[in-house]
This record gives sequence, C-alpha cells and structure tokens, in this order.
Amino acid sequence: MERAALYARISSDREGDNLAIGRQLADCEELAERRGWVVVDRYVDADISAWSGKRRPEYERMLADVADGVVGAVVVYHADRLHRHPRELEDFILLCERMGTKLATVSGDLDLSSDDGKLLARITGAVARKESDDKSRRTRRKHQELALEGKVSGGGTRPYGFESDRRTVREDEAAVIREAARQLLAGQPLRAICADLNSRGVATVMGGEWKTQTLRRILASGRISGQRDHKREIVAEAEWPAIITPAETARIRALLSDPSRRTNRTPRRYLLVQLLRCSHCGEKLVSRPRQGGARRYICAKGPNFSGCGKTTILSDTVEAFLVEAVLHRLDSPELAAALRGTPSDPDGERWQLQIEQTQAQLDELATAYADRAITMQEWMTARRPIEERLTVAKKRLASLNRATAIAPYAGNASELRGLWPTLALGRQRAFMAAVLDHVIIGPGRRGYNRFDPARLTPVWRT
Repeated sequence: MERAALYARISSDREGDNLAIGRQLADCEELAERRGWVVVDRYVDADISAWSGKRRPEYERMLADVADGVVGAVVVYHADRLHRHPRELEDFILLCERMGTKLATVSGDLDLSSDDGKLLARITGAVARKESDDKSRRTRRKHQELALEGKVSGGGTRPYGFESDRRTVREDEAAVIREAARQLLAGQPLRAICADLNSRGVATVMGGEWKTQTLRRILASGRISGQRDHKREIVAEAEWPAIITPAETARIRALLSDPSRRTNRTPRRYLLVQLLRCSHCGEKLVSRPRQGGARRYICAKGPNFSGCGKTTILSDTVEAFLVEAVLHRLDSPELAAALRGTPSDPDGERWQLQIEQTQAQLDELATAYADRAITMQEWMTARRPIEERLTVAKKRLASLNRATAIAPYAGNASELRGLWPTLALGRQRAFMAAVLDHVIIGPGRRGYNRFDPARLTPVWRT
C-alpha cells in the first residue's frame, strides 16, 4: 500500500480560520482513499504565497520526507498549490523521478513518470506563474494610482498618530510626533528620544516599547506631514491632514539620510569617529584600542582599510581638547553672527522644492529613455548635471539641520558646557559635527610622550 503525503497551502488567510486549508485537505484525503493510499502525514503552509519566494517550512519538510523514502506519493488539491515558479517545479520533477514518487491532484492526474505528464505539469506551472505575475502587476498599478491621487490604501495596523480610518488625527499621539520631530531636529539622537518615551510610559500603536527603527520610520514618512509616500518617495499631497509641516519632513528626511550619520555602535564609545583624518594619506582615522584597553584613533591599513598606518593618537586627550575648542568657537562672535544669518524654514522649503523638481527631471529622463525617445549616451550625458544639482541641494538641506542643532548655544556656550556631561554621546557628537568639518592629525614628535595640540589642524564648518 502506497504511503502518501497530503500538501495544502493558502496564500492569504486574513481571518485565520484555515477553512480553505480544511477544504483542500478533505478533498485530498478523499482522493487518497479512492486510490487505496494510506495517509502518513499532512503538510500545511498557511498564509504563505509560493510566488513570493518566502520559505515554506512544511513544503521543505515534505521534500525531505520524499527524499528519505518516508512517503511514496504526494496528493494536492491543484498543482499550483505546490509551485508557482518553474524552477521549483523542475526540482520537484527531478526528485520524483529519482525516488519514483507519484503525484495526484484533485483537479486531475499528473503522471510525472511520462513525458506527456511532465509537459502538462510544466504548462500548468507556467500558467500559474503568469496568473501570479498578472495579479502582482495589477496590484502594483492600483497602489501607484492611489498614491498619485494622495489616497489611503492598504489595511492592517493603523498608522501612529491617526485613527483606524487612517485619515483622522489622534491628537495625543500627534503631540508625541511633534515633540519627537522637534527633538530630532535639535540634535537629539533617535535612541535618546526612544528612551525618553519609554521611560514616560508612552506606548507605540501596538502597545509596545519604542525602538529606533519604529521612530525613524514614522518621522521620515510623508504621511505625518499630509503627503503621500510611494516606494519611499513623496509623490502627492494626501487626503488626510498634516501633523507637522512638509518643510519639517524635508529636513528630517535630509537629516536621517545624511551619510555622516553612523548606524553602528562605534560612535557610542568614540566621540570623533569620522571627524579625524591622517595628515600623511588623508584617510579617516578609525577607533582601535590598545591591548590594555586604552582608547585610541589610528590610520588603519591592511584588509578592508586603505590607510597608511603612520598616524596614532590617544582618544581621551584629543577628545577633551576638541570639545573645549568647539565650545570656545560656539562663544565666538563670528559664529553667532553667522548663525543669525542662518536660513530659516523657507530656505529649507526652497531646497526641498529643488530636490523634488530635480528628481522629477530624472524621472522624466528615464521615461524618455524607456520610450526610446533618446539614446543611452544622451541619457547619461543629460543625467550627470541633474544628479550634481540633486547632490548640492541635499547637502544644503542637511547643513540647515546642523545649524539648527547649535543655534540656541551660539554666543552662550557656558550653558552647553554645563549640560555637556549629562548629554548622550550621540548628541555630543551631533554638536561636534555641526561645528567641525574634520580635524587633520599630524605626525607625533619623536621622544615626545605628552599630548601635543600642535598635531591638530581643525577645519571648521562655515
């Protein structure tokens, strides 16, 4: 008597009641009974699409049992429950040929031991893939249309700051968003903002604690400023009201995408990472402690590094010196005067508008090439100056964020000096990077074992 495996899959089970799975298994059991096969196991992948490419644990377990000879037949409701990718189908056919496994479907037999049966299976698989591709294309197009019209789409969990209708602002959460946006633009790290929210018992939309990824996603979204996102780009004015201004969203997005921001843990111990450069080769110094644990910055060479290895400086002394230098510069009348002339929000809106217009030009250029209205060479030639303008606009917008962080303390660094020991290292670094562009570290003097300020050449931001 043949030992059979029943396999069932459903792509989406929003209700979670598994009714469709139950119907598949019932029809498969009836077919196995008619064939005189004994069912030894049931393999069910619920709420998993075969087309998506996600792992299907139960399908993989079934293949392993087929390969081990535990089962000699597979019963499914329809061949498309097994595969949506021709590649998977070919692997399954090879396995069945090697093990002599039989395949039966409720919708009709597929004899994988014959050439005609394999051809039918391949045609069935190709049709299933085409249906999935068509459905995916229609879904993408629908989401694109809704985005361009600024309309709500999708379901699931309501967005933070809004009611379940995804349009009405929830005022208590909106206040949290406004506060977090102000703190971020003032130089507060995401981690510190999350820690403050968690300490106050402010919950996320799911009732959990705040994490930096969650807060970043909310603050960088166009939704909270009444704009519609599509594929991480703002494409239209939305049908719901704004919580913060579009200009604030533009500045937040520029801040969070600034390449100088670090996402690893190194800056939590080393204040000046990315700010120190070797005088010999110009490479950035990296943090690397001595064997005894003493912190230092070095110009690293070897695998994954392109430095010369000639420059080393201890961290504690250079950090303390440069902190005082930055605070002193904040007290200077020149910096205070410069910040009094710092561009305001309208300037941020102007740079954001230029970013949007320039990006639209790039999109039009790509469309012209796709429509064969221009050649590849014409596309590349036209693209270069447009991308250069886009880079300049993004840098100018990022510079506004740096100026915002230090403006309250210009000409009054004594207040910041008193606060400095209590600030999170991430915020300390934000102040350093707002004033310092970089510092060139020169060679040490032979036989001179004390800290030598003459080795440091600061390059200040203007």
